[in-house]
Formats: sequence, C-alpha cells, structure tokens
Amino acid sequence: MDGHKIRNMEEFAALSGISRPTVSKYFNDPNSVRPSTRKRIETALERYDYRPNIYAVNQNRRLTKNIGIVVPYLADPFFAEIARTIERRCLDAGFWPILFSAHGDQGVENNILDSLRSLRPAGVLLAPLGRASDRKAVELFCRDVPTVLFDSEIEGIGEAFVGSDNSQSIGMIVEYLCRTGEPPCFFEMPPVNPNANKRRRAYVQAMERLGHTPHVIHVNGSGWNFEEVGHSEGKRVIEAGGLPSDTLLCSNDRLAIGLLAAAYEKGLRVGHGPGCALRIAGHDDHPFSRYTCPPLTTVSQNYDAIAGHSVETLFRLIEAGGKAKARETTLFEGRLVMRLSA
Repeated sequence: MDGHKIRNMEEFAALSGISRPTVSKYFNDPNSVRPSTRKRIETALERYDYRPNIYAVNQNRRLTKNIGIVVPYLADPFFAEIARTIERRCLDAGFWPILFSAHGDQGVENNILDSLRSLRPAGVLLAPLGRASDRKAVELFCRDVPTVLFDSEIEGIGEAFVGSDNSQSIGMIVEYLCRTGEPPCFFEMPPVNPNANKRRRAYVQAMERLGHTPHVIHVNGSGWNFEEVGHSEGKRVIEAGGLPSDTLLCSNDRLAIGLLAAAYEKGLRVGHGPGCALRIAGHDDHPFSRYTCPPLTTVSQNYDAIAGHSVETLFRLIEAGGKAKARETTLFEGRLVMRLSA
C-alpha cells in the first residue's frame, strides 16, 4: 500500500494513469469498463487505499444510488427492526441507504424531506408520522421523488403503500380472547398515527360481529412514550375500579408493556388461569414482548414481508421511471402469538 493520501478522484486518476471519465465510469458500474481496465483500476485502489466519496459520486449521476429511509421514531424497536431489514436489502441490491428518524416531530419530518431533496435519492421509503405529518409537505415531496409509504398510511400520497391488515389481525385476536375468556375491552391513548384508529374500528366491528358490546378505554397521553402512558394511565384506571372486563386488549405492545408494569405494582396477577386477575394482550409482536413478565400475547406483524415488499416495490418504481400506472396498496396479515399474559 502506497503511503500517499488521495484527496479526490481527479488525483487518483492522475496517479493511476487512467482517464478521469474512465475512472468515473468504473465507479458508476465496474462492468461498464473493459476487464483489463477494471483490473488496473482495482490494483490502483488497493495500492493507494482510495475510496471515493459515495455522496459526491451519486450527485454526479442523473439517477443516484441513494435510497432514503424515513421512520417516525427510531427508538421504537419495531421501526429499528424494520429499518434494519430494509437497509440490508438496499445494500444487497447495490443501493446506498440513508436512514432518518423524525423523532415524532412534524418540523423534523419536514426538514428530513428537504434534506433528502438535496441528496437527489433514486427513491424513498417513508413511514410518515401520519396524523402529525404536514400532509401538504409530504404530498409535494412525493410528487418530486419516487416514494413508497410503509406502516402508516396517508391516503392518496406516494406511489404505493405497504402495511399490515389491521382489520384481519385485530379481528383474529378479539375472536381468540372471546373464545378463551371474557370479551376484551380496548385500551388506547390518543392516536399518533392512522393504525391506532384502524385498530379501534376493527375492534368495535369484531366485537359487534361476535355479539358483544365494545368497551373502549380512552386514556390520556401524547407523543411516542407509549410505555410511560400505559404505566401511569394503567395505574389510574386500575385504581378507579370498575373495569368493564378482566381482559384488556391494548392498541399496541408498548402500551401493553406499561400496563403490565402497572398491574404488577397494584398487586394484580396477569395471566390465564386460577389466581389471575387480568388478561392483557397487545399488537405488533414488539421485540421485547416475549421477555415481559408474563410474556405478552400479541399479534405478530410480518416484518420481513412488509420490508421486502416495500423495497421491491420501490425498485420496480425506479426502473419504471419513478411513476406507477396506479397507486398500489398491499396489506399483509398478522399471526396470533399466544403467550402467558392471555
């Protein structure tokens, strides 16, 4: 390895004795140059330990290899897991994923979209804040950049949406809870994205279909600190007494995790069987849900299918020039995961 530090592609081309356009062509696509030329370039790369600035290379292309990935709250393990899967698939396909988190804030989400425009991405995979999003800003961005929405739907925006079939998954767990004990009440906080509303409606429809009266417990809270809301509001609801059922279905696992802690602090045993005061279930199969005490009964979203289909849909969109003939919606069914909490 030569000790000389290469500062840019022009200097690398000069030192390697290969024209700048040929070097640039190689970095855009190694197979686009002759095998003998490719060998010379790769020998020089090893000798000088040079790696080009991927962002600079991409900015000089008419179509970059950048793929933007935007999630509402990366601290949520659900989004961390699905983003990790998307990143891996983009890298395997030769694209360069750039991950952003909106931290549950509309202003941050808008700034991310503005920053992505400057990076000229080939496409974007966007899980928007939903209700908290600036609809006009998201709509304008999606007009300029090929975009596939996932997890959180904003009707009519983006070239496609990929998510979970909340009607199927909530209907399935309601039927299970009714079959194995008291019909559940539904424990929710003010919704931060469209999934919460869809799940409440699916709960009401399932209960009415099964001949039971729906009971929705609305608790106070805001933002993305779901465990804190489940814990503090769960204690308040338990202390108030008069729960309409000893079975509580939470709108997501993170609320359920907080509620489990509240029940423990109030001396209520959670589970199915003699000596148990409550059954608690959730939705999402949060990565920590199997390690709660007791382990949480839930519905597993198909992480791999949602991530994989989102990526493949975006790749097809890019190949087609960035516009779909018609907006696509793809929903994947959930899977019931029975654990000791219910």
